[in-house]
Amino acid sequence: MNTCLYQKHIIGLLATGGPLSYWLWEYLSGYLRNSQELLKVMRTIDDRIVHELNTTVPTASFAGKIDASQTCKQLYESLMEAHASRDRVIKNCIAQTSAVVKHLREEREKNLDDLTLLKQLRKEQTKLKWMQSELNVEEVVNDRSWKVFNERCRIHFKPPKNE
Repeated sequence: MNTCLYQKHIIGLLATGGPLSYWLWEYLSGYLRNSQELLKVMRTIDDRIVHELNTTVPTASFAGKIDASQTCKQLYESLMEAHASRDRVIKNCIAQTSAVVKHLREEREKNLDDLTLLKQLRKEQTKLKWMQSELNVEEVVNDRSWKVFNERCRIHFKPPKNE
């Protein structure tokens, strides 16, 4: 299985939501050193959009040689899928981590002297804050990608109105 297909499969599993995706996120986060690397992998399409557009969408002088409308449509669909997938992953992890924080707070109230529990609570709270800040990062990344996409594809492809 090639790396790109493997990454797409993992990202698809993460995007499904539920406890399995949260566990997978936790496992991969540890494996990839941290969650930021995982999101970096998931943001590959956004990082490479300028290159993708430069190599696939023709300039006016080469317009007749490539079907730019089909290329732009495929890129649009890929961006929509990637953005929705990352949004689901981040929001699902926020929900799961929020539940863990709530549970740890309840346990902490029952046992105020347990320092291990306090450390675990602080760790989960830090992770929750980071995940919430990733929603803001995601907005910036998505806006940048759509701006670049629209600059190059606006004359070749019109996205559906409902999206």
